[in-house]
Amino acid sequence: MSDFTVREYAFINIAYEGCPESSLGHAYIPEKAFEHLCELSASFSKHGAKVFELAGRRKLKLDQYVGVIETPCGTRIEILPKHVEFNAANQQDEEDIKDRERGLLQRMLTVSMHLPSREAGAADLNRFKQPLHEWIISQFLASFERLVQRGLRFDYNRVQEEQKFLRGQLQHVKYMRQPPSKRHIFPIEHDVYEVNRSENRLIRTALEIVCKKTKDASNWKLAQELRLMTGEIPRSQNIRQDLRQWQTGRLLALYDEIKPWTELILGEYMPVSTSGEWHGMSLLFPMEKLFEHYVAYHLHRNLPECKVKMQHATEHICKHQSGHIFKLKPDIFIERDDKNIVMDTKWKLIDQSDRGGRYGLKDSDIQQMFAYSHYYLEHKSEVILVYPYRKGKFDHPLDDFLFRDTMVAKLRVVPFNLDEPESFKIL
Repeated sequence: MSDFTVREYAFINIAYEGCPESSLGHAYIPEKAFEHLCELSASFSKHGAKVFELAGRRKLKLDQYVGVIETPCGTRIEILPKHVEFNAANQQDEEDIKDRERGLLQRMLTVSMHLPSREAGAADLNRFKQPLHEWIISQFLASFERLVQRGLRFDYNRVQEEQKFLRGQLQHVKYMRQPPSKRHIFPIEHDVYEVNRSENRLIRTALEIVCKKTKDASNWKLAQELRLMTGEIPRSQNIRQDLRQWQTGRLLALYDEIKPWTELILGEYMPVSTSGEWHGMSLLFPMEKLFEHYVAYHLHRNLPECKVKMQHATEHICKHQSGHIFKLKPDIFIERDDKNIVMDTKWKLIDQSDRGGRYGLKDSDIQQMFAYSHYYLEHKSEVILVYPYRKGKFDHPLDDFLFRDTMVAKLRVVPFNLDEPESFKIL
């Protein structure tokens, strides 16, 4: 099994004799793994998701998806966000970039998927050196260990069996239909208080996957210990049905922490459904959505006096046959006492010095913000575009853009520092 680590927009080639060593920008993988990625690319394209782009017969280019892809031959590709400036001449710099970008991706996933996180001080700093799948596995195992220590929940399950003694309820019809030779056998029905319940079955199934997938020594050791301690729990025979039956409430509060980690391992997040196909422990997330959730989360924290809403959709562009059509859905809507603000996030690098190229801003984005200003704010307030911070390239807001024929409506373009999100204040 081979592991590769790349970043967004990296190239993936078929490995050949004498090929260069893989790096963050270019990976050389086995031919079987490459063929599998080509098949995935065709499947994703059919459903409108652009994860890979063919750049030749033997080359693929990644798009704005991050996470982990595992192929049937055992090749595992970790895709990190392209955030830190990279000096290809410095190998040590590449290792530092991996740690920083893994840390960023872990923080963004924790926020976006509402994952519970526990920090253990200096001892927990090594989590940034773990590949994404090993980090998820370690979080799952730590949650499972705490759950076992506090006590697994049991449940009553109805059992139908035949015994030589009476217990519970006698099934009279079955008993009367028995031949005389079996009159001493009683068909009975009763409840058994046992650990076999949907939540425990799902966790046990996730643990079996972890035992097969992890290559980290400490994760493997803990997984085997938990496997021995919970051997009486059966695996889930229908994962989707058991997920629907996962209960919440005061009596199951201990399970709230482990549920999202279990879903990550069992659900295998992919941009489109690949039901019935191999996709290993594959987890792919669109960076645009992760960035949007990350900005919204820190706005909640930095602006406690405001109400921050995501995907606020109350306005439409058109009326059609006595109804509304073409919904407008800004990424973030901020409600204030004096004025509301509409905000959109864009995971794209722009350059504040490129005046001739309009800083890298797209016409469609500006037109979209004008529509938000008109329909949501009646041109009485401001709309804001948020892009990632780049030192020396985009480290301060651009001069305001004023919409024509309006009194106070303007567009602001501001940077968001992913390394210092607590400093993001738009007011």
